Amino acid sequence: MEPSEGFPPVARADARILVLGSLPGQKSLSASEYYAHPQNSFWRIMLQLFGIDGHYDERCARLGESKLALWDVLRSSVRRGSLDSDIRRESAVANDFEVFLKYHANINTIAFNGKKAEQLFRSMVPKEHYRHVRLVGLPSTSPAYAAMSFAGKLNAWAAGLDLDRISQDALAT
Repeated sequence: MEPSEGFPPVARADARILVLGSLPGQKSLSASEYYAHPQNSFWRIMLQLFGIDGHYDERCARLGESKLALWDVLRSSVRRGSLDSDIRRESAVANDFEVFLKYHANINTIAFNGKKAEQLFRSMVPKEHYRHVRLVGLPSTSPAYAAMSFAGKLNAWAAGLDLDRISQDALAT
């Protein structure tokens, strides 16, 4: 089985928060877009917290305007399907965070979209590459993580990213 290859980062030089997933799933790979699965709540959360909407290129541009960067922990790995639990650790290759963080020196927070992304990062990336950065674990936006409601995920993301309290209207959608 051939390894799945990740995407380049969506990042401007002035980014302050880096959101990391593990590796794009099959729908994302097919569409060549981060979080392309229609039931993934990532873009819904970005809409509620930052007003990011539109087609994919517009969303990526708005991420940058909001000082957010988006990437994955893994550059590549063998994985059958889209589940993080199917990532074959022995084939996993991490992205080059030493270089990325050197060229994105304003990043002060790395937020993990799910536990697997955080586990992979902590086990594969040397601490000296990120010792000056706050690490934040967030609930996965994947439809496979159904144990938490959208409102729960939204609140956890707002709190984890240290955003001001979000409105009750946002929670109702």
